Amino acid sequence: MITRIDLEKREYELLSPLACKSADSKGREFYEDKCEYRTAFQRDRDRIIHSKAFRRLIHKTQVFLAPEGDHYRTRLTHTLEVAQVSRTVARMLAYNEDLTEAIALGHDLGHTPFGHVGEAVLNKIHPGGFTHNEQSLRTVDRIEENERRRGLNLTYEVRDGILNHRGKGVPVTLEGQIVKICDRIAYVNHDIDDAIRSGVVSKEDLPSAEMQILGDTHSERINNLIVDLCKNSEGKNSISLSDDFATALSNLRSFLFVNVYNSNEVRNTSDLSKVELIITSLYNHFMNNPEEIPGIYKEIMDAEGANVAVKDLISGMTDRYALNLYDELFVPKRWRQL
Repeated sequence: MITRIDLEKREYELLSPLACKSADSKGREFYEDKCEYRTAFQRDRDRIIHSKAFRRLIHKTQVFLAPEGDHYRTRLTHTLEVAQVSRTVARMLAYNEDLTEAIALGHDLGHTPFGHVGEAVLNKIHPGGFTHNEQSLRTVDRIEENERRRGLNLTYEVRDGILNHRGKGVPVTLEGQIVKICDRIAYVNHDIDDAIRSGVVSKEDLPSAEMQILGDTHSERINNLIVDLCKNSEGKNSISLSDDFATALSNLRSFLFVNVYNSNEVRNTSDLSKVELIITSLYNHFMNNPEEIPGIYKEIMDAEGANVAVKDLISGMTDRYALNLYDELFVPKRWRQL
């Protein structure tokens, strides 16, 4: 049988000197005996996959609210695509795939229901604001649990990668930097795919200059971006695309904001107002009725205050749970039976 020690030795033999080795991890906040057969990063990956927050991603919106059709991305399928692209890059550069995969699988655990619209509403109404990357870290640190204690007690490197996958922060590991860029590579391309499928834009609408650089098809763009990222990053102390590819990807992302994310079809006034009504109503309800805050969130309320507990509770909800709870709390029962 292959043991953890065997795997750790293999990392030193096969991975780049720049790769983060599991035996060199800064460790966990709380001491644990090491697993006999899995490395520290493999254990982190497994803990994330088996968490409740990970399972809930399947019913959280990526871009399209309540899409008609089975082939649109959810927050879970987005996460899996990020993990696949990130692992491919890590393998090509001989970096640590297990660390890369763990960060990718955990990076969006703190996302709200109703996608970025829900995040914007919670950021607006919660004192101190809200960002999903900070909430993702809080989810694995405070809200989820393992058999021994509250929180998943993940390694420093995975936690850092989750926190810094967006925003100005730079992950301390190259594996974390891979996930940060591959997150954008994945969502820009799969959001184009979903937007074309929905009819919001057509293939002919895509900016031609960027298509000439990145590729005409979904698979070509993903492949070309991966190859460029690896060629431009090999042997360096940072992960980045070449200037031409970085500019093209940024321009394509800007195209999406104008023509997809802010389009009438995706963010029409009624949907925005409905999402804001649902999240705001739920938030205010639990603030006014703290005795109804359930389970772990009651412990958080006692330790950190009602606002934090309610924010944690709502951000963890799936779209359908939030909708059903809103109906239960605010729609008269006899109306629901009509």
